[in-house]
Formats: sequence, structure tokens, C-alpha cells
Amino acid sequence: MTKQQLFEQIQKKRSFLCVGLDSSLDKIPKHLLKYENPILEFNKQIIDATKDLCVAYKPNTAFYECYGKKGWETLIETWKYIPQDIFSIADAKRGDIGNTSAMYAETFFNAASSEMSFDSVTVAPYMGSDSVTPFLTFKDKWVILLALTSNAGHADFQLQEIGEDKLFEKVLKTSQTWATDEQMMYVVGATRGAAFGDVRKLAPDHFLLVPGVGAQGGDLNEVCKYGLNSQCGLLINSSRGIIYASQGEDFAEKAREEALKLQKEMEQILIAAELINHR
Repeated sequence: MTKQQLFEQIQKKRSFLCVGLDSSLDKIPKHLLKYENPILEFNKQIIDATKDLCVAYKPNTAFYECYGKKGWETLIETWKYIPQDIFSIADAKRGDIGNTSAMYAETFFNAASSEMSFDSVTVAPYMGSDSVTPFLTFKDKWVILLALTSNAGHADFQLQEIGEDKLFEKVLKTSQTWATDEQMMYVVGATRGAAFGDVRKLAPDHFLLVPGVGAQGGDLNEVCKYGLNSQCGLLINSSRGIIYASQGEDFAEKAREEALKLQKEMEQILIAAELINHR
């Protein structure tokens, strides 16, 4: 999916919502445990309930890898179930040297070998360009680079000063020599608020994947105040706040209700920014 196609989906659905599929056996509704693959059934029902309200799905691969062979099968079948016009993100946070990164890229991008071909994968930049560039060799695929995250320990490294820049600023500047805004996005946590202004000074045209709205306390309006650009430029992720809205048999219905609330807020933001028209 190209950047323009993603923006067109945002305009069509009047939404820039990404639904995180952080699906765990100990958190999904108990009545689903009767199914042969409870997590896959859970994911399918969540996707069916929200696919007209979101523009991206983001399975966190750790929630699948922990179940071994069965988990990988679930991840593969989940990817296959995501509609092709919805942006798919493998939230794998990989980051190793060249040959290993090349194999990780094959894992998430090459359906001929792995049965998966996500549109994008999250990558950690700590080891530098040779850990990132193997992912960039795949045509029409995206790297989503960790830049300024929402966790409490982000300040341990990301805010440390290196010369005139903080480390996250150095990541933004240096990584733009590896790829353009047509192939690279950045992770910026919603709890960072006004720091989106600093990010936009350095990366005005890139899409930003923004976790932390909802259960982690990030404010959607503050993120948009500083982070919105002329093509929206934001994918706002919500995981627990949507997928675990109910533990009952109505879980998919309740997930839809929560997704719809966010979509309606996003619609008003897009209208105010003149990125879509009033209906």
C-alpha cells in the first residue's frame, strides 16, 4: 500500500484508527476457549466488527510467538483474514545485523516462504543502518522505526543528548538518509503530547504510528494538534481499549462500539483540518 493509497483509505473511512491485535488466551472471553483456535476466532470476530471503522491492524507478534507453532499458525491465519485494503503491521520490533535482519524481512514480507506478507514491520534502530536497510529492499513495503516511545523507560536513552540533538532526534535525522516518507514511518507514543511538535519539525511528511491512546492515557486531540499533517500522517493505535471492551459474548459488539467512538472523534478532527468534507 502506498502512502497515497493509505491517505485515500483514511478519507474513505473518515478514520485513522489502527486496531492492535494483542490477543492473549488469558484475556479473551472464556466462551471462546471451546474453539479449536480460540485466539484466531477472537481475532476474526474483532476484525469483522471493526474493519469498516479502521484503516490498519497491528498484531503484536509476541502475543503469537509465545504459543510456539500454534501461535505462528494463528499469526499467519490472522494476516490472511485482514482485508487487503487495510494496512497490516507486524509489530515485531526487530533489530539485528544484516543477514539476520534479512531473514526477519523474509519472515514478515515474503509470503512464498513464510505465508505472510504484511505491509509493514516495526524495527528498532539501535544497531544502525545495516539492521534496517534489509527491510527496505522489499518493494512496496514499509519500515516503521521506533523513535519516541510511550513506555516509562523511554527517557533512559531516547532523551539523552548527543551533541545538539536528543537521541530520538538523531534517529529521525539519520534514518531519513536511508529511505523516504514513501517507505518509512515512525513510532511516536501518544503519551509524548507536545513532543509531536518537535517530531514534526524533523519529519513533517512521514506517517507516525501512535500507540498509547486509550488504556495508556494518551490524548487524541493533543496528538492531532501537534502531529496532523496535510495527508493526516497519523495512525492512532488502540489495542486493549477496543479488543477487551467486554469479556462476555458481546465482546465483538462492544469492541465495535469503542472503535466507533474513536472513529467519530477522528472524523471531526479530519473535517476541522479540511482533509475530508462534511457528509
